[in-house]
Amino acid sequence: MLKRVLPALTLCFLSLPAWSQTEATAPQAAPTLENGEPTPQTVLVSGSRPGPGLWKVSKDDHVMWVFGTYSPLPKNMEWRSRDVEKIIASSQEYVKPPSFGIGVGRSGLTALPFLMGITKNPDGAELKDVLTPEVYARWQPMKQKYFANDNSVERERPTFVASQLYSRAMKQAGLVGDDEVRKTIGKLADKHKLKFTDPSFTVSVKDPLKAVRDFKKSAMDDAACLAKTIDSLDADVDVMRARANAWAVGELDEIRKLDFAERRAACAHALGTSSLAKDQPELKNLRERAAAQWLAAAEKALASNASTFTVVPINDILDPKGVIAALQAKGYTVEPPK
Repeated sequence: MLKRVLPALTLCFLSLPAWSQTEATAPQAAPTLENGEPTPQTVLVSGSRPGPGLWKVSKDDHVMWVFGTYSPLPKNMEWRSRDVEKIIASSQEYVKPPSFGIGVGRSGLTALPFLMGITKNPDGAELKDVLTPEVYARWQPMKQKYFANDNSVERERPTFVASQLYSRAMKQAGLVGDDEVRKTIGKLADKHKLKFTDPSFTVSVKDPLKAVRDFKKSAMDDAACLAKTIDSLDADVDVMRARANAWAVGELDEIRKLDFAERRAACAHALGTSSLAKDQPELKNLRERAAAQWLAAAEKALASNASTFTVVPINDILDPKGVIAALQAKGYTVEPPK
C-alpha cells in the first residue's frame, strides 16, 4: 500500500512534467491545400525507426556521444538504431539525462486524510473565475472535445486541467512520451555492462501535512499554464505529428525547426508561485540545479573515459543556453550528426 500511496501523494505537488518529458508545441496554423481545404491528416510512422543521429562532444581523445530524445512520439513506433548500439557497446559509461523529483517520504502518510480536493481551486472558484474571458472562451471547445463536457473539471486548478488536457490530446492523436526510447537505451547500456551514472536528485517536502493544507487554501499563478497549453493545441496537433515523424526518421533539418513554445515555462512558473515553493525556495530552481549536476557528471565522465554515452532532451541540445552549449562554452568541441 505504501508503494502505491506515496507516488500518488507526490504527484499532487507536481504540476509540470519531469525534465525528460519535454513537450514540443505547435505555434503555427494547420496547413491547407490551395483550394482552402485542410490537408489530409499526417500519418504517424510505425515499425522500427532510428531517430536522430548522435551529437559528438569531445576534448583531446575523450568523446561523449549525445542522443537527443523527443516527446511526443508515435505510439506504434519501435525505436531501434544499430549505430547507437555500436557506440554504446564501445563506451565505458552511461550518464542518464538531467532530471529531478519531488518526494514526500514516509511522513507523507500523515497528509493522506487531507488529500481530498487538493486539485480544486481554493474558495470554490471555477475556471471562469480564474481565466480571462478570452481564454475561457477558447477552453470551451477543448472541454467539449477532450472532456465530453464533464463539468467537474471546471473546479480544477488550471495547471491540473492543463496536464489532463495535454495528456488526453496526445493520446487521441496517437502520440506518447519518450519512455520506451529511454528504457531501450538503458537496457542496451546494461547489456554492454556500462557504468551507470545518475545525476538526478529528489527534493523532499519538509512537512507534507502542512504543505497539503496550505496548498489547498492558497492560490497560484497558473492561468498562463492552461492558456499556453490551449495555444499549443489550438494550432493543430497534426503539426506535432509531423515533428514526431521528423524525429523518428532522423531528419535533422526538420528537427532543427522544432519550436518549443512557452508552455513548459508557464507551468514551471505556476509551481514556483505555489505555497509549496514559497515554503521551500529550493523548489524554484530545480531545472538549474539539475543542469548543474548533469554538467558535473558529464565532465567527470569525459575526463575518465575514452567514450561516454548520454541522453539529453533534443530541445536542450539545440538550446543556445542548454547543457550542450554550456559544455561548448567550457572548451569542448561539439559536432552535430552528419
